[in-house]
This record gives sequence, structure tokens and C-alpha cells, in this order.
Amino acid sequence: MTRIVSGTAGGRNLRVPKSGTRPTSERVREALFSRLEHFGYIRDCAVLDLYAGSGALGLEARSRGAQRVVCVEAASSAAKVIVENARLTGLDVEVHNQKAETYLASQGIPTFDLILIDPPYALSEDDLSLVLGLAVMHLADDGMLVVERDKKSPEPLWPAGYELDDDRKWGDTRVWSAIRSEIGHNIEI
Repeated sequence: MTRIVSGTAGGRNLRVPKSGTRPTSERVREALFSRLEHFGYIRDCAVLDLYAGSGALGLEARSRGAQRVVCVEAASSAAKVIVENARLTGLDVEVHNQKAETYLASQGIPTFDLILIDPPYALSEDDLSLVLGLAVMHLADDGMLVVERDKKSPEPLWPAGYELDDDRKWGDTRVWSAIRSEIGHNIEI
């Protein structure tokens, strides 16, 4: 069972697509969002959830006070689940049923304070690098990128001007965050 961990919709259950997705565990979401909140990347922020799956990350952000959340998911069945989860939780999120690369290459994309990237583990490092390169064009100057992958995956190749801020493992999951090189606030919590 997947559910919202905290915030206005805390404890509400989420539907999960029947196949093709790998929802982020509650344990990982709780730890990740605690850190993000500590650094001010949730409340009143604009959040982009790429490869959104069930929408668990984006909905968690909205439940915890994100001002605006956009979920991007290529699979139609999963995008419909995100819409249903938003309705069931009473959380307002914008859902785009398209590939991450297509969305990021579109005209008129707003700037985001936080971009969450949780692609299928099978996504190649080259494809991830392409998405990261497109994503930073829509990231606020003091924004953060977060990438979730399999624990055996190598650190993503960050776009020029960005550097690793944090690297954590929980079970089979590994999460990296990156910020602009000049910001640097890697503090253990």
C-alpha cells in the first residue's frame, strides 16, 4: 500500500499503476522530504515530478505545502492514476501525459525550485544526462535536482555548473541531489 506520508493529505492511500512503475517507498519519501523541507525546497515552492508514475512524489510535495506541482508521465494509464490520486487526496497537481524530454523541450515551461527525476531503472545514463541537461534550463538559480535510481547505478553526470549536494541509499534505492556549484550547502541532518 502506498500512501501520502505527511502534510494536509498525510495517511491517504494512493493507487498505483498495475505495471510499469516503481513507487518510491514511504521510508525513502519520508527521509527525502524531511531533508528537502529542512533546506526550504517544499513549502511555497514550484515542484516538477518527472517520470511521475503514481504521482507519489509530486503529491507528497503538494501535501507538504508546495505552491505548484507538475507531474509528467509518458504512460497514459499511469497519468490517469495520477489524476485519480489527486482527486482522492484533494491535492491540486497539473498532469502532463508525455515523455519527460518532450515536456522539457516545450515552449513556455515555467521555472521550478525543485525537479524530482525518478526514471525507470532501465533508462540509460545517456538518456538521463539528456533529461538533466534539459531540466536545468527550467530550474531556478537556487533550485535543486533530485535523481532516484537503483543503488548500483553510477552517480548521474550533472550538467556543467552543477555539483553533487547529497548522496543517500535506502535499501535498493539511491538518491542524489545536485545544486549550482556556487550554492553549496551539503549539511548532514
